[in-house]
Amino acid sequence: EMPDGKPAGVPCRHLKADFGCAIYESSQRPKVCASLKPSIEMCGKDRDEAMEYLAFLEKATSPKK
Repeated sequence: EMPDGKPAGVPCRHLKADFGCAIYESSQRPKVCASLKPSIEMCGKDRDEAMEYLAFLEKATSPKK
């Protein structure tokens, strides 16, 4: 979960239709977002690859049940 309680896999409430951040330049932007440093590995060559990588990270870092 994100610090504000957003579950993994749920789009951010600030995600715009074009997938940009509606509060990118705002002081309201969460620290976790501001500290993110995207990489080629994370972003892939397109959105589908990026989403696959996010799903992998979510599974790999989720608490064991």
